[in-house]
Amino acid sequence: MAKSVLVTGFEPFGGEAVNASWEAVRRLPEQLDGWTVHRACLPVVFGGAAETVLRLAGELRPDAVVCTGVAGGRSAITPEMIAVNLCDARIPDNAGTQPRWQPIAPGGPDGLFSGLPVREMAAALRAAGLPAALSWSAGSYVCNDVFYRTVRRCREWGIPCGFIHVPPVTALPAEEGARGLALCLSCLWAEC
Repeated sequence: MAKSVLVTGFEPFGGEAVNASWEAVRRLPEQLDGWTVHRACLPVVFGGAAETVLRLAGELRPDAVVCTGVAGGRSAITPEMIAVNLCDARIPDNAGTQPRWQPIAPGGPDGLFSGLPVREMAAALRAAGLPAALSWSAGSYVCNDVFYRTVRRCREWGIPCGFIHVPPVTALPAEEGARGLALCLSCLWAEC
């Protein structure tokens, strides 16, 4: 049976016209190295974005889940190492919610490591001439909220899950972001 992966990006937020994560994800082919690639655009909403990922993962039963987001201040593709149990929004999400210093899961672990081969991903990106680095923090906005909630549930399901930030399209064209995500997915295939 063919394997599949769910890859997500986000809708625009914060007054931006595009979100580099969705621009990269939507350019991924439906088939990549024999895997089916399911793509989804998430709302920039605390809780709601993760609910969408988990609903889709429950319906599709993929072999892995890779969520992506845009990191405005970065110029490299950055696989994320750790999701933290914290929401602390500098700006409201697209539903107008702005949690400050709140746990995502009261009583849950302070942090959860990615289930993706993040070191291998960063190395493959650099070897291909793309700007890349490991990141130890996905921040405390909706990206981290999705990362924490999905990693926690995917661990229960026994499937690898993690998060990758891409820079804005002004720092890295969407086509190069898609090429980078495809390279990251190729590293994942070796693990699954």
